[in-house]
Amino acid sequence: MELFTPEFGLVFWMFLVFAILFVILAKYAWPAILKSVDERADFIDKGVAYAQEAKTQLEHATENAQALLAEAQQKQLEILREAAQTKAQIIEDARKAASVEAKKVMDAAAVAIEEARKESEAQFRRQVSEFALQIAEKLMRQELSDNKKQKELVDKLLTDIENKN
Repeated sequence: MELFTPEFGLVFWMFLVFAILFVILAKYAWPAILKSVDERADFIDKGVAYAQEAKTQLEHATENAQALLAEAQQKQLEILREAAQTKAQIIEDARKAASVEAKKVMDAAAVAIEEARKESEAQFRRQVSEFALQIAEKLMRQELSDNKKQKELVDKLLTDIENKN
């Protein structure tokens, strides 16, 4: 039972060793340990601050990304609207151009038809004139087959000419 009731000498030496150890630790070990604990606490505080800053930047970047996405969607809609307007304008221009071209073709066809009609009319008149001359020639040959009829016709023509002058 000596362990439960130590002698005075043992307690004295234990106290003396404890005091020396305490002084040595207080002078050399505790400042280093406290410095290292303080550095670790500062490092953790800096890490927490960095994490909070990173979280803030991430939130800001998310907001910026959403704003850019919304802007990109708006621009996409604007581009699509402009493309639709351009398409409609191109179609309308093509229709107008086709209408103008069709009008030109119709006008050219009308001119060609009118020229063909005039040419046909002129050809018809030439043919009618030729037929009339042929008929007149045949009639004149029949009428003027004898000399008496020829003299009567010449006299009649001369009388008509004298009456006109």
